[in-house]
Amino acid sequence: MFNQIKENLQQSLQQLIKEFFPAGSSIPPIELEIPSDKQHGDLACNIALKSAKIMKKAPMLIAQEMKDAFWRQMQSSTLKDYIQSIEVKNPGFINFHFSQKFFESILKEIIERKDQFGQSDLGKQTKVLLEFVSANPTGPLSIAHARQAAVGDALVNILNFVGCQAEGEYYVNDGGNQINILGQSIRYRAQEILGQSVDFPEDGYQGEYIRDMAQDFIRKNNIKDITTLNSFDLDAFRSYGTTELLDIINKDLEDFGVIFKHWAYESKIATYNRIEELLDYLQRKLLVYKKEGALWFKSTDFGDDKDRVVKKSDGSYTYLTPDIVYHKNKLERGYQKLINIWGPDHHGYIPRLKASVEALGYEAGALEVLIVQLATIYKQGKAVSMSTRRGQYISLREVIDEVGTDAARFFFLMRHINAHLDFDLELAKKQTPENPVYYIQYAHARVYSINNNAREAQVSAASADFTLLKEEEEIQLIKKLGEFPLALAHCYQQLDPFPLVNYLQESAACFHRFYDAHRVIVDDKDLASQRLALVNAARIVLANGLKLLGVSTPEKM
Repeated sequence: MFNQIKENLQQSLQQLIKEFFPAGSSIPPIELEIPSDKQHGDLACNIALKSAKIMKKAPMLIAQEMKDAFWRQMQSSTLKDYIQSIEVKNPGFINFHFSQKFFESILKEIIERKDQFGQSDLGKQTKVLLEFVSANPTGPLSIAHARQAAVGDALVNILNFVGCQAEGEYYVNDGGNQINILGQSIRYRAQEILGQSVDFPEDGYQGEYIRDMAQDFIRKNNIKDITTLNSFDLDAFRSYGTTELLDIINKDLEDFGVIFKHWAYESKIATYNRIEELLDYLQRKLLVYKKEGALWFKSTDFGDDKDRVVKKSDGSYTYLTPDIVYHKNKLERGYQKLINIWGPDHHGYIPRLKASVEALGYEAGALEVLIVQLATIYKQGKAVSMSTRRGQYISLREVIDEVGTDAARFFFLMRHINAHLDFDLELAKKQTPENPVYYIQYAHARVYSINNNAREAQVSAASADFTLLKEEEEIQLIKKLGEFPLALAHCYQQLDPFPLVNYLQESAACFHRFYDAHRVIVDDKDLASQRLALVNAARIVLANGLKLLGVSTPEKM
């Protein structure tokens, strides 16, 4: 209802203002915003301010003329039932106030649609593949991966809710030198355990998990001495390490509520034959050339700052080459939009990969890369320093064990993806309103308690008549509930779950303000019935939002 009325109002205003502008002049687009100060109405428009220079009039005069013209026009449209008044405020804003019927319509829609409230067709059934986490299987998932997992999984849920056909994928980089280093690290630790003196390489993985895996390798293969151990080639250690760590990663993700529909493997997709087929295609399109014995991709033809090597002079491939094959594979599977979620250390890699997608014959917008900034974990007020290679970091598993899945997921989403995140473990563990996820879940659970009281008082929720809900806290709560589809639209437009996180915090605050100011089960049974419907509507919206974020909806706390 909120989105529909806003769009209708926007279209009507856009059509109306054409008569105010000189022929041939550029007409600014209508923008309607929710004012931060509720005294400025339910929606505010700044078109008069944007038009002053073009029309050569004072903004207040323009605003008054437009307001009067629109008020007259509105009387012959359905908008008149939902807009109670229009006013002009300095320095030239046109403010719209909703009617009681508008607020009643919001409640009816929420109660009727229930868990489908907020759904839309914004995505127009676009097939979207989100590739995220995709950590090299060389160690447990870090908090950087955890934040990407929370963002990616929530985005898949939100995109599907607003009309996309979205799926998640984990790309396993099981080829390349980092897997060789993993195998070597396990072998060196196994040799140490069996008494052989080794010079552990500086670039080796030094976390305690490597020693644990080495001991497990020895046990599983019933190795009794160093001679038997050294009879195993590097591939045995490499294969063992990759398999074990993928199992650990998969289990950690499952416990974090992230279930990937697809697992793609570099070793199966970026095969020698497919890479050579790609290079042959690029050669036929005259998009590669030889220089200094290497093969270069003309990525500058597609906006990159310099051309990129795809095949080195020694015949080996660069990291870019199998990545191009992988993205070709994704697009050939029928996805219309690819979204990659990466960490900030990959920022410079974006132009060359986007260039490769264009070189394959697809539109530039077919691939979008989201950079998720890093997170800093705070424990007892102090930042925890981290080094992945040396194993000195807090893993996703440790965060789950420390604060639980709900708090972990919510806290990792509590900033825009392009902003650094500070994660306070102590705050995430608190069972008080100070903890934002607890604050929202408590509002949800409180409605179940209210319903229990209502049954004892023999009060049932109203389904049609909401004319008694006129208190300020009631109206503000209804209005906030109606903004749920708008918050989801912002998530869709920004490809970021944060607008929903922020919305849920504001909605919970509105609910608690209402509850603190007014009793629900009162002597007036009609009023009690309508207030009961209001809190049930709040529960529906909070539940819908929490589920999209992958956070549970408890009935009791």
